[in-house]
Amino acid sequence: MKILIVEDEEEMADLLADGLRRQGFSVDVARDGARALEHAAASAYDVVVLDRDLPVLHGDAVCRTLVATRNGARILMLTASGSLADRVDGLNLGADDYLAKPFAYTELIARIHALARRGGVQNAGSVLAGKGVVLDPQRHIAERDGRLLRLSPKEMVILQLLLEADGGVVTHADLLDEAWEEAVDPRSSVVKVAMHGLRRKLGDPPLVEAVPGVGYRL
Repeated sequence: MKILIVEDEEEMADLLADGLRRQGFSVDVARDGARALEHAAASAYDVVVLDRDLPVLHGDAVCRTLVATRNGARILMLTASGSLADRVDGLNLGADDYLAKPFAYTELIARIHALARRGGVQNAGSVLAGKGVVLDPQRHIAERDGRLLRLSPKEMVILQLLLEADGGVVTHADLLDEAWEEAVDPRSSVVKVAMHGLRRKLGDPPLVEAVPGVGYRL
């Protein structure tokens, strides 16, 4: 997967780029809005991590241009403000997701993977591992401590989200968005039922922790 980071804070940009490269991503960095559009015109990116407050050309203008030119990249907008109004503004510009600073790196990774899946990117085919669990999403194979797990397609997606979060919380909303293509009432028990099945198949000792009112994590 190819990612463009658009961030004028040099230390932040370098930390994000180094971390994403260690995850196996191909990463370019632009430090202002004008340079970001030059990169986007020259290369095809799967995800653009776009800071909103940029020099030369504001992030809002960059976002509008990428959307208007049908660039095809999924846009994850970063901002120092997490207010509802700012989130709505960012999404109305055409951004696919919105993350307020400061944020947890694990959440950023999970959101990038989620955007890639929405765009049909198969980087999610890379093997994921943690807590004795190995998951190959592309081959639909999962194991725990060498024992094959016979998981349903939804259980595979749920396990993938939990592994990608790397100990971070995966919310009920994210689970519904990613594992259920059809519209589901957020008040329904489908996530709870699917999680019960996944936990049973994973076996002991228990791996999945419920975070009351929020979601789940490994």
